[in-house]
Amino acid sequence: MPPKSWMVPLVTSALLICAGLAFARAKIGDPAPPLKVQQLDGQTFDLAALRGKVVIVNFWASWCPSCRAEMPVLNAFYQRHHAQGLEIIGVSADRHHDRDDAIKVVQSLSYPAAMLEDAQDNGFNVSSLPTTYVIDSTGMVRAKLTPDDTAVTEKSLDDLVVPLLPSQDAGNSPNKGGLTATGSAMEPSK
Repeated sequence: MPPKSWMVPLVTSALLICAGLAFARAKIGDPAPPLKVQQLDGQTFDLAALRGKVVIVNFWASWCPSCRAEMPVLNAFYQRHHAQGLEIIGVSADRHHDRDDAIKVVQSLSYPAAMLEDAQDNGFNVSSLPTTYVIDSTGMVRAKLTPDDTAVTEKSLDDLVVPLLPSQDAGNSPNKGGLTATGSAMEPSK
């Protein structure tokens, strides 16, 4: 018996919706997807456990020149703002046979790093490198930085991340006057 004419489009639509959900990416303004990975130092990084802190998640690879170029900027920013509650994790997309190269790269960094292949849970589904996400203290994705849109620079980090950090003046809200990156533009937060 041939399928009903309405069944094929229905099944096709259902499959497309499921595929879209399976490959959903972190979106600005949405809750951050899960990320749980063993760091190279053996400790576990769990993004959900860092609620209350601002977190930068940087996906990179040792063979990626753009990735390597932004790492000193991230490292300097981390050193300046870690005491204010900033956390950074560098997640290397290097394959297993390039693990030693990735380890050599991160030896000069102050912030922790991990291998993507060691992730127990990763909902980010990054498709290009480098890709950097800024997660605010409530666990919301506030910015996505890529070289093609908003690159990781000292200025972009100052504009996007510093307003999210607890200010030295306890009377100010961490998000007051903050900026949110949407694609390549920045808009005042609501």
